[in-house]
Amino acid sequence: MSPATQFQLSLALSATLMVSGCTGEDSNPDNNARTGRLNYHGFSGLDYRTSSQSGRTGYSGEFRYYPGETLEFRVGDLLLGEDIPAGPYVTLLEFLPDVRASLSSPSVNSHGLSDHEATEQQLLNNEPLINLTRLLLALNWSGTPGKGEGLVITVRVIDQINAALPYLSSPIDFNVSEIDFTRHDEDTVSPANQLLAAICFYPKGHELCELPPTQEEIASAPPRPEDPDDRDPDTVYSEELQAKHQQILNSIRTLDDVGAEDARNYLTQELNAISTTIANRYYLDNYVASHPATDTSIKTVSVRRIAGTPELADLEAVSTRPGDVMVHATDWQRAQVEYYIGGEAGGESELLLSFRPEESYRWVHKSLRVIIDD
Repeated sequence: MSPATQFQLSLALSATLMVSGCTGEDSNPDNNARTGRLNYHGFSGLDYRTSSQSGRTGYSGEFRYYPGETLEFRVGDLLLGEDIPAGPYVTLLEFLPDVRASLSSPSVNSHGLSDHEATEQQLLNNEPLINLTRLLLALNWSGTPGKGEGLVITVRVIDQINAALPYLSSPIDFNVSEIDFTRHDEDTVSPANQLLAAICFYPKGHELCELPPTQEEIASAPPRPEDPDDRDPDTVYSEELQAKHQQILNSIRTLDDVGAEDARNYLTQELNAISTTIANRYYLDNYVASHPATDTSIKTVSVRRIAGTPELADLEAVSTRPGDVMVHATDWQRAQVEYYIGGEAGGESELLLSFRPEESYRWVHKSLRVIIDD
Protein backbone atom coordinates (compact mmCIF):
# COMPACT_ATOMS: atom_id res chain seq x y z
CA MET A 1 0.00 0.00 0.00
CA SER A 2 1.44 3.41 -0.99
CA PRO A 3 2.07 6.11 1.65
CA ALA A 4 -0.67 8.25 0.06
CA THR A 5 -3.18 5.39 0.33
CA GLN A 6 -2.14 4.73 3.91
CA PHE A 7 -2.84 8.35 4.71
CA GLN A 8 -6.24 8.16 3.05
CA LEU A 9 -7.11 5.10 5.11
CA SER A 10 -6.00 6.60 8.42
CA LEU A 11 -7.91 9.78 7.65
CA ALA A 12 -11.07 7.89 6.79
CA LEU A 13 -10.89 5.92 10.01
CA SER A 14 -10.17 8.82 12.34
CA ALA A 15 -11.60 12.04 10.89
CA THR A 16 -15.03 13.38 10.15
CA LEU A 17 -15.83 16.13 7.71
CA MET A 18 -15.95 19.64 9.08
CA VAL A 19 -18.68 21.89 7.72
CA SER A 20 -17.52 25.38 6.82
CA GLY A 21 -19.70 28.27 7.98
CA CYS A 22 -18.27 30.89 5.61
CA THR A 23 -20.18 32.27 2.67
CA GLY A 24 -19.25 34.36 -0.34
CA GLU A 25 -20.44 37.50 1.44
CA ASP A 26 -18.77 39.77 3.97
CA SER A 27 -19.68 39.03 7.56
CA ASN A 28 -19.24 42.77 8.21
CA PRO A 29 -20.86 44.36 5.12
CA ASP A 30 -20.08 48.04 4.66
CA ASN A 31 -21.14 49.92 1.55
CA ASN A 32 -18.38 52.48 2.08
CA ALA A 33 -15.60 49.92 2.00
CA ARG A 34 -13.66 49.44 -1.24
CA THR A 35 -13.66 46.27 -3.31
CA GLY A 36 -10.38 44.66 -4.32
CA ARG A 37 -9.63 41.56 -6.34
CA LEU A 38 -7.35 38.63 -5.71
CA ASN A 39 -5.66 38.06 -9.07
CA TYR A 40 -7.15 39.29 -12.32
CA HIS A 41 -9.02 36.27 -13.66
CA GLY A 42 -10.60 35.45 -10.31
CA PHE A 43 -9.87 33.28 -7.30
CA SER A 44 -12.90 32.08 -5.37
CA GLY A 45 -13.02 30.14 -2.13
CA LEU A 46 -10.37 31.85 0.02
CA ASP A 47 -11.38 33.26 3.38
CA TYR A 48 -10.07 36.76 4.02
CA ARG A 49 -9.98 39.12 6.97
CA THR A 50 -9.00 42.74 7.55
CA SER A 51 -9.36 44.73 10.77
CA SER A 52 -12.89 45.69 9.69
CA GLN A 53 -14.01 43.18 7.05
CA SER A 54 -14.15 39.42 6.60
CA GLY A 55 -15.65 36.98 4.15
CA ARG A 56 -14.87 34.58 1.35
CA THR A 57 -13.68 35.61 -2.09
CA GLY A 58 -16.30 35.19 -4.79
CA TYR A 59 -16.00 34.23 -8.44
CA SER A 60 -13.95 37.31 -9.34
CA GLY A 61 -11.75 37.03 -6.26
CA GLU A 62 -13.37 40.08 -4.70
CA PHE A 63 -12.78 41.20 -1.12
CA ARG A 64 -13.69 44.32 0.87
CA TYR A 65 -11.28 46.64 2.62
CA TYR A 66 -10.47 50.17 3.71
CA PRO A 67 -7.30 51.92 2.49
CA GLY A 68 -4.41 51.22 4.85
CA GLU A 69 -5.76 47.86 6.03
CA THR A 70 -3.92 44.58 5.66
CA LEU A 71 -5.32 41.21 4.62
CA GLU A 72 -5.11 37.65 5.88
CA PHE A 73 -5.96 34.85 3.46
CA ARG A 74 -6.75 31.22 4.30
CA VAL A 75 -8.01 28.22 2.39
CA GLY A 76 -10.16 26.63 5.04
CA ASP A 77 -7.99 26.40 8.17
CA LEU A 78 -4.71 26.61 6.23
CA LEU A 79 -3.06 30.02 6.54
CA LEU A 80 -1.71 31.25 3.20
CA GLY A 81 -0.60 34.79 3.96
CA GLU A 82 -1.05 37.64 6.41
CA ASP A 83 -0.16 41.33 6.80
CA ILE A 84 -0.78 41.74 3.05
CA PRO A 85 -1.45 45.39 2.11
CA ALA A 86 -4.98 45.63 0.74
CA GLY A 87 -5.48 47.31 -2.61
CA PRO A 88 -7.44 47.17 -5.86
CA TYR A 89 -5.45 44.10 -6.94
CA VAL A 90 -3.56 41.55 -4.85
CA THR A 91 -1.58 38.61 -6.24
CA LEU A 92 0.11 35.59 -4.70
CA LEU A 93 3.46 37.44 -4.87
CA GLU A 94 2.22 39.59 -2.00
CA PHE A 95 1.41 36.61 0.24
CA LEU A 96 5.06 36.02 1.22
CA PRO A 97 6.84 38.72 3.27
CA ASP A 98 10.23 38.61 1.53
CA VAL A 99 8.70 38.54 -1.96
CA ARG A 100 6.33 41.35 -1.01
CA ALA A 101 9.23 43.46 0.27
CA SER A 102 11.16 42.97 -2.99
CA LEU A 103 8.26 44.31 -5.04
CA SER A 104 8.82 47.76 -3.53
CA SER A 105 12.28 47.88 -5.14
CA PRO A 106 11.61 48.44 -8.85
CA SER A 107 14.05 47.58 -11.58
CA VAL A 108 15.23 50.16 -14.13
CA ASN A 109 14.49 49.85 -17.84
CA SER A 110 16.75 50.75 -20.76
CA HIS A 111 15.74 54.43 -20.49
CA GLY A 112 16.64 54.63 -16.80
CA LEU A 113 13.01 54.70 -15.66
CA SER A 114 11.56 52.63 -12.85
CA ASP A 115 9.78 49.46 -13.95
CA HIS A 116 8.26 46.62 -11.91
CA GLU A 117 8.01 43.89 -14.53
CA ALA A 118 11.64 42.70 -14.43
CA THR A 119 11.43 42.53 -10.63
CA GLU A 120 8.28 40.43 -10.86
CA GLN A 121 9.88 38.00 -13.29
CA GLN A 122 12.94 37.56 -11.08
CA LEU A 123 10.70 36.77 -8.12
CA LEU A 124 8.98 33.97 -10.05
CA ASN A 125 12.03 31.84 -9.23
CA ASN A 126 11.31 32.11 -5.49
CA GLU A 127 10.81 28.55 -4.19
CA PRO A 128 8.23 29.32 -1.46
CA LEU A 129 6.18 31.30 -3.99
CA ILE A 130 6.25 28.43 -6.47
CA ASN A 131 5.39 25.94 -3.69
CA LEU A 132 2.38 28.03 -2.66
CA THR A 133 1.20 28.50 -6.24
CA ARG A 134 1.53 24.81 -7.15
CA LEU A 135 -0.56 23.75 -4.19
CA LEU A 136 -3.30 26.27 -4.93
CA LEU A 137 -3.38 25.28 -8.60
CA ALA A 138 -3.66 21.63 -7.53
CA LEU A 139 -6.60 22.52 -5.27
CA ASN A 140 -8.52 24.07 -8.16
CA TRP A 141 -11.67 21.99 -8.61
CA SER A 142 -11.21 21.41 -12.36
CA GLY A 143 -7.43 21.01 -12.25
CA THR A 144 -4.85 23.31 -13.81
CA PRO A 145 -6.76 26.29 -15.25
CA GLY A 146 -6.58 27.19 -18.92
CA LYS A 147 -5.56 30.57 -20.28
CA GLY A 148 -7.80 33.29 -18.92
CA GLU A 149 -9.45 31.03 -16.34
CA GLY A 150 -9.59 31.74 -12.63
CA LEU A 151 -9.24 29.35 -9.70
CA VAL A 152 -12.22 27.84 -7.90
CA ILE A 153 -11.75 26.13 -4.55
CA THR A 154 -15.12 24.66 -3.70
CA VAL A 155 -16.78 24.18 -0.32
CA ARG A 156 -16.44 20.43 -0.82
CA VAL A 157 -12.67 20.77 -1.20
CA ILE A 158 -12.46 23.14 1.78
CA ASP A 159 -14.35 20.68 3.98
CA GLN A 160 -11.90 17.94 3.03
CA ILE A 161 -8.92 20.23 3.64
CA ASN A 162 -10.13 21.01 7.14
CA ALA A 163 -10.74 17.35 7.85
CA ALA A 164 -7.24 16.37 6.69
CA LEU A 165 -5.08 19.11 8.23
CA PRO A 166 -5.00 17.69 11.80
CA TYR A 167 -3.72 14.35 10.52
CA LEU A 168 -0.82 15.46 8.34
CA SER A 169 2.60 14.21 9.43
CA SER A 170 3.63 17.86 9.95
CA PRO A 171 2.19 21.29 9.11
CA ILE A 172 2.44 22.49 5.53
CA ASP A 173 5.48 24.77 5.23
CA PHE A 174 5.84 26.72 1.99
CA ASN A 175 9.39 27.74 2.94
CA VAL A 176 10.95 24.30 2.55
CA SER A 177 12.81 23.40 -0.63
CA GLU A 178 10.82 22.52 -3.72
CA ILE A 179 12.11 18.94 -3.50
CA ASP A 180 10.88 18.51 0.08
CA PHE A 181 7.59 20.28 -0.62
CA THR A 182 6.75 18.02 -3.57
CA ARG A 183 8.23 14.75 -2.28
CA HIS A 184 6.15 11.73 -3.25
CA ASP A 185 8.13 8.50 -3.21
CA GLU A 186 7.72 5.02 -1.77
CA ASP A 187 8.99 5.99 1.66
CA THR A 188 7.93 9.62 2.13
CA VAL A 189 5.00 11.77 1.10
CA SER A 190 5.24 15.48 1.84
CA PRO A 191 2.47 17.11 3.91
CA ALA A 192 1.25 18.96 0.81
CA ASN A 193 0.89 15.70 -1.11
CA GLN A 194 -0.71 14.07 1.93
CA LEU A 195 -3.31 16.83 1.85
CA LEU A 196 -4.00 16.29 -1.85
CA ALA A 197 -4.28 12.53 -1.30
CA ALA A 198 -7.06 13.16 1.23
CA ILE A 199 -9.17 15.17 -1.22
CA CYS A 200 -11.53 13.71 -3.79
CA PHE A 201 -12.18 16.12 -6.65
CA TYR A 202 -15.42 14.39 -7.64
CA PRO A 203 -18.96 14.81 -6.31
CA LYS A 204 -19.68 13.28 -2.94
CA GLY A 205 -20.59 9.62 -3.30
CA HIS A 206 -18.65 9.14 -6.55
CA GLU A 207 -16.99 5.71 -6.72
CA LEU A 208 -13.57 7.34 -7.19
CA CYS A 209 -13.99 8.87 -3.73
CA GLU A 210 -14.01 5.44 -2.13
CA LEU A 211 -10.94 3.80 -0.62
CA PRO A 212 -9.26 1.57 -3.19
CA PRO A 213 -9.80 -2.17 -2.81
CA THR A 214 -6.97 -3.73 -0.83
CA GLN A 215 -4.64 -6.34 -2.27
CA GLU A 216 -6.21 -8.85 0.13
CA GLU A 217 -9.68 -8.11 -1.26
CA ILE A 218 -8.38 -8.39 -4.81
CA ALA A 219 -6.60 -11.68 -4.11
CA SER A 220 -9.64 -13.22 -2.41
CA ALA A 221 -12.02 -12.34 -5.26
CA PRO A 222 -12.59 -15.00 -7.95
CA PRO A 223 -10.85 -14.56 -11.30
CA ARG A 224 -13.05 -13.55 -14.22
CA PRO A 225 -13.94 -16.52 -16.48
CA GLU A 226 -12.57 -16.29 -19.97
CA ASP A 227 -15.89 -17.29 -21.49
CA PRO A 228 -18.33 -14.36 -21.18
CA ASP A 229 -21.22 -16.82 -20.86
CA ASP A 230 -19.71 -18.12 -17.62
CA ARG A 231 -19.56 -14.72 -15.96
CA ASP A 232 -22.00 -13.87 -13.18
CA PRO A 233 -23.23 -10.24 -13.34
CA ASP A 234 -23.64 -10.23 -9.55
CA THR A 235 -20.06 -11.31 -8.89
CA VAL A 236 -17.20 -8.84 -8.55
CA TYR A 237 -14.10 -10.42 -10.04
CA SER A 238 -10.51 -9.77 -9.06
CA GLU A 239 -9.76 -8.07 -12.40
CA GLU A 240 -12.55 -5.57 -11.76
CA LEU A 241 -11.29 -4.85 -8.27
CA GLN A 242 -7.75 -4.40 -9.61
CA ALA A 243 -9.01 -1.98 -12.27
CA LYS A 244 -10.98 -0.01 -9.66
CA HIS A 245 -7.93 0.03 -7.39
CA GLN A 246 -5.84 1.57 -10.16
CA GLN A 247 -8.52 4.05 -11.21
CA ILE A 248 -8.82 5.39 -7.67
CA LEU A 249 -5.05 5.69 -7.31
CA ASN A 250 -4.83 7.47 -10.66
CA SER A 251 -7.48 9.97 -9.53
CA ILE A 252 -5.38 11.12 -6.57
CA ARG A 253 -3.72 14.42 -7.37
CA THR A 254 -0.12 15.19 -6.52
CA LEU A 255 2.06 18.23 -6.99
CA ASP A 256 3.65 16.42 -9.92
CA ASP A 257 0.44 17.25 -11.80
CA VAL A 258 1.33 20.96 -11.59
CA GLY A 259 4.91 21.75 -12.54
CA ALA A 260 6.97 24.76 -11.50
CA GLU A 261 6.70 26.10 -15.05
CA ASP A 262 2.90 25.80 -14.87
CA ALA A 263 3.02 27.95 -11.72
CA ARG A 264 5.26 30.56 -13.35
CA ASN A 265 3.06 30.72 -16.44
CA TYR A 266 -0.04 31.16 -14.31
CA LEU A 267 1.53 33.92 -12.23
CA THR A 268 2.87 35.69 -15.33
CA GLN A 269 -0.58 35.63 -16.91
CA GLU A 270 -2.14 37.22 -13.84
CA LEU A 271 0.60 39.83 -13.40
CA ASN A 272 0.51 40.90 -17.05
CA ALA A 273 -3.28 41.19 -17.06
CA ILE A 274 -3.26 43.40 -13.97
CA SER A 275 -0.47 45.63 -15.29
CA THR A 276 -2.29 46.09 -18.60
CA THR A 277 -5.59 46.86 -16.88
CA ILE A 278 -4.03 49.47 -14.60
CA ALA A 279 -2.10 51.08 -17.47
CA ASN A 280 -5.26 51.34 -19.58
CA ARG A 281 -6.90 53.50 -16.92
CA TYR A 282 -4.37 56.29 -17.47
CA TYR A 283 -3.57 58.52 -20.43
CA LEU A 284 -1.78 61.78 -21.18
CA ASP A 285 -3.73 64.93 -22.01
CA ASN A 286 -1.74 65.04 -25.25
CA TYR A 287 0.11 62.33 -27.16
CA VAL A 288 1.61 64.62 -29.78
CA ALA A 289 2.65 68.21 -29.22
CA SER A 290 4.07 70.73 -31.72
CA HIS A 291 5.97 73.87 -30.70
CA PRO A 292 7.96 76.41 -32.71
CA ALA A 293 11.68 76.48 -32.07
CA THR A 294 11.35 80.10 -30.94
CA ASP A 295 8.98 79.20 -28.12
CA THR A 296 11.22 78.36 -25.17
CA SER A 297 8.57 78.74 -22.49
CA ILE A 298 7.84 75.94 -20.05
CA LYS A 299 5.30 73.45 -21.40
CA THR A 300 3.27 70.91 -19.41
CA VAL A 301 1.95 67.43 -20.06
CA SER A 302 -0.46 65.96 -17.52
CA VAL A 303 -1.42 62.43 -16.55
CA ARG A 304 -5.16 61.76 -16.64
CA ARG A 305 -7.21 58.91 -15.27
CA ILE A 306 -10.40 57.56 -16.81
CA ALA A 307 -13.38 58.36 -14.59
CA GLY A 308 -11.29 59.76 -11.79
CA THR A 309 -8.41 61.88 -10.60
CA PRO A 310 -4.89 60.48 -10.97
CA GLU A 311 -3.54 59.86 -7.49
CA LEU A 312 0.15 59.15 -7.94
CA ALA A 313 2.80 58.08 -5.47
CA ASP A 314 5.75 58.85 -7.77
CA LEU A 315 6.52 60.21 -11.23
CA GLU A 316 9.62 60.14 -13.45
CA ALA A 317 10.32 61.43 -16.96
CA VAL A 318 13.15 61.50 -19.49
CA SER A 319 13.60 62.87 -22.99
CA THR A 320 14.93 60.54 -25.67
CA ARG A 321 16.68 63.53 -27.35
CA PRO A 322 17.49 66.02 -24.62
CA GLY A 323 19.27 68.24 -27.12
CA ASP A 324 15.91 68.99 -28.72
CA VAL A 325 13.49 68.68 -25.79
CA MET A 326 14.45 68.80 -22.14
CA VAL A 327 12.59 67.78 -19.00
CA HIS A 328 12.37 70.75 -16.64
CA ALA A 329 10.58 69.21 -13.64
CA THR A 330 8.22 66.46 -12.51
CA ASP A 331 5.38 66.92 -10.03
CA TRP A 332 3.77 63.68 -8.84
CA GLN A 333 1.27 65.53 -6.67
CA ARG A 334 -0.13 67.38 -9.68
CA ALA A 335 0.60 64.47 -12.02
CA GLN A 336 2.47 66.78 -14.38
CA VAL A 337 5.78 66.96 -16.24
CA GLU A 338 7.26 70.27 -17.36
CA TYR A 339 9.49 70.47 -20.41
CA TYR A 340 10.91 73.06 -22.83
CA ILE A 341 12.26 73.26 -26.36
CA GLY A 342 16.02 73.51 -26.81
CA GLY A 343 16.55 72.32 -30.38
CA GLU A 344 16.13 73.72 -33.86
CA ALA A 345 13.17 73.49 -36.19
CA GLY A 346 12.70 70.03 -37.66
CA GLY A 347 13.87 68.29 -34.50
CA GLU A 348 11.73 66.12 -32.29
CA SER A 349 11.87 63.91 -29.20
CA GLU A 350 9.76 61.64 -27.07
CA LEU A 351 9.05 62.36 -23.44
CA LEU A 352 8.85 59.04 -21.62
CA LEU A 353 6.85 59.09 -18.41
CA SER A 354 6.90 56.41 -15.72
CA PHE A 355 4.57 56.82 -12.77
CA ARG A 356 3.32 54.73 -9.87
CA PRO A 357 -0.34 55.00 -8.85
CA GLU A 358 -1.17 54.97 -5.16
CA GLU A 359 -2.09 51.58 -3.65
CA SER A 360 0.19 49.79 -6.10
CA TYR A 361 3.87 48.95 -6.55
CA ARG A 362 3.37 48.90 -10.33
CA TRP A 363 4.74 51.53 -12.71
CA VAL A 364 2.80 52.77 -15.73
CA HIS A 365 4.57 54.00 -18.88
CA LYS A 366 3.24 56.61 -21.27
CA SER A 367 4.91 58.77 -23.94
CA LEU A 368 4.49 62.17 -25.57
CA ARG A 369 5.92 62.92 -29.02
CA VAL A 370 7.17 66.50 -29.21
CA ILE A 371 7.78 68.05 -32.67
CA ILE A 372 9.72 71.27 -33.17
CA ASP A 373 8.11 73.44 -35.92
CA ASP A 374 9.47 76.37 -37.87
